[in-house]
Amino acid sequence: MNYVKEAGSGSYEEKKSRFLGAVFPISCREDAQERIMEQRKRYYEARHHCYAYILGEKGEEQRQSDDGEPSQTAGLPILKVLCGAELTDSLLVVSRYFGGTLLGTGGLVRAYTEAAKAALSGAVIVEGVEGFRVRTELPYSLLGKLRFLAESMEIREESAEYGEGIVLSWLVPEERLPLFSDRLRDLSGASLSLAIEKTRWYNP
Repeated sequence: MNYVKEAGSGSYEEKKSRFLGAVFPISCREDAQERIMEQRKRYYEARHHCYAYILGEKGEEQRQSDDGEPSQTAGLPILKVLCGAELTDSLLVVSRYFGGTLLGTGGLVRAYTEAAKAALSGAVIVEGVEGFRVRTELPYSLLGKLRFLAESMEIREESAEYGEGIVLSWLVPEERLPLFSDRLRDLSGASLSLAIEKTRWYNP
């Protein structure tokens, strides 16, 4: 899945109606509602504030609102843009200033879609990885072997703290954790104690 690292905005105009789109990273429903209220206050003269958001590791929670526009002409097109970008933990709001001319169903779908795309084009989107942070303390004598193991399995080293021993931290994709843990213990003669916690990180 992908994530919004930095919020973005964009606009689209059709027949004097202005559509102002904004996309944000969110972590929960309450976060989404707070952002929506912020947009309502910011563009208080806009007639509609339509939105869609997706939450969850696999994007399993999805919500959308037409906010008074004809059914499925606003919220659903915005949601489709988010889904097309494979985004989760993301909210996209499009505020419409009515220009005096009715756009019809097709025109509304097109306008909300284009405004949503414009918002995404102004954001920083990154690929996210769900996995684990693995930390262990080891003697200097094992450093080369363990780093070679991590590199051979394409596992990213997050940090290294040097003292009497070394504390290494790796970011391990979920599917590689069992094998990586087993090999760490094999190389150390089962002497390493591993601290493992669920986390998420972003690919460059």
